[in-house]
Amino acid sequence: MDSRAQNEPYYADNNDDQVDTRTERQKQIDDWLPITSSRNAKWWYSAFHNVTAMVGAGVLGLPHAIAQLGWGPGLFMLFASWIITLYTLWQMVEMHEMVPGKRFDRYHELGQHAFGEKLGLYIVVPQQLIVEVGVNIVYMVTGGQSLKKFHDLVCSEPCKDIKLTYFIMIFASVHFVLSHLPNFNSISGVSLAAAVMSLSYSTIAWAASLDKGVQPNIDYSYKAHSTAGRVFSFFNALGTIAFAYAGHNVVLEIQATIPSTPEKPSKGPMWKGVVVAYIVVAICYFPVAIIGFWVYGNTVSDNILISLEKPTWLIAAANLFVVVHVIGSYQIYAMPVFDMIETVLVKKLNFTPSLMLRFITRNVYVALTMFIGICVPFFGGLLGFFGGFAFAPTTYFLPCIMWLAIYKPTKWKLSWMTNWVCIVFGVGLMVVSPIGGLRQIILDAKTYKFFN
Repeated sequence: MDSRAQNEPYYADNNDDQVDTRTERQKQIDDWLPITSSRNAKWWYSAFHNVTAMVGAGVLGLPHAIAQLGWGPGLFMLFASWIITLYTLWQMVEMHEMVPGKRFDRYHELGQHAFGEKLGLYIVVPQQLIVEVGVNIVYMVTGGQSLKKFHDLVCSEPCKDIKLTYFIMIFASVHFVLSHLPNFNSISGVSLAAAVMSLSYSTIAWAASLDKGVQPNIDYSYKAHSTAGRVFSFFNALGTIAFAYAGHNVVLEIQATIPSTPEKPSKGPMWKGVVVAYIVVAICYFPVAIIGFWVYGNTVSDNILISLEKPTWLIAAANLFVVVHVIGSYQIYAMPVFDMIETVLVKKLNFTPSLMLRFITRNVYVALTMFIGICVPFFGGLLGFFGGFAFAPTTYFLPCIMWLAIYKPTKWKLSWMTNWVCIVFGVGLMVVSPIGGLRQIILDAKTYKFFN
């Protein structure tokens, strides 16, 4: 994560009028690192990468989040988050090339420009790593749970019950192979399949719920009986919704794969892809959240597909779709982590870029996320904890703080006020959500045996 000459003026997009000031070693490293090695992506790559990054397992927890929040606060949070995160995503797309001749290819590079070389790293990198590693851990759990659910549905009798641990290991085995794809563009096929799957299982989730109809003795009141329980559940639900809007952590890295010149900057095709992605997000999120809670009330599971049992073949297919989707999502979030690790190894520690270096580091990372996922497989609590602790800053208010620091809009003007509203909203989420998520993990842990 060296600030080095990657923030010096240069273009790497093959335009004869532009001067490349990098040294030969810097060019070799940039051509090897996952984020900067390929810049020939089209605008639709941006669309499905963003859908894959955003419409993750979080969508399956939205009905449960609405149940914990109640109709009014739940719908407000859902719609407000959609609007605020679309605005902050637009800011990041705009800031990618705000300085002529530079591209902020990574979140931390933008942070360094806004806050200074060292402070920018200290502010952005820990939060971004928590988000990306956190998502990968949650997706290990989600992939394992969905595989287990698929197995249990299609093979109820006389199949032997298999531990969740083994299903997480099966899911991880795919990533020991896919993680060796070199860069974002090389995983575009996986990402496209994942984006299609996300739309498919979201549609199945709300359509199957609608077909089932409102359940007898439906109850839309809070499930927790004590005031403390309702408050903590409320906090956890805020984090679940924050978790559902997480694409900002990889948006600059996705935009870095799009070619750019002064005449045709990358923000044009990138924004087109983002708009398409957000339309898909709305199509996935709102029906699942609203119909899921409407049908099941406060009895809805923290994963809506677990509440759905019939028709068996359709729910089994939906769980398989989830597996395919989180395979793609895992790779989207892992790629910037690989880039950070490999950057440190080749720039700071002077390792020679090689296949063996990549093979060892990426396998170790996949094994680590698998092991933590096996140890802490608490889907609902993990969503709330990670959603508030790290997703809220990087998604809701860090882009706004950067915008204020760089552009310095006039006080009390629309831009200034809009950014401060987002900052206050995001800080509130960051403070209260992890409390609810941590409590949920503690409650789940009471009845859990490690490696069970």
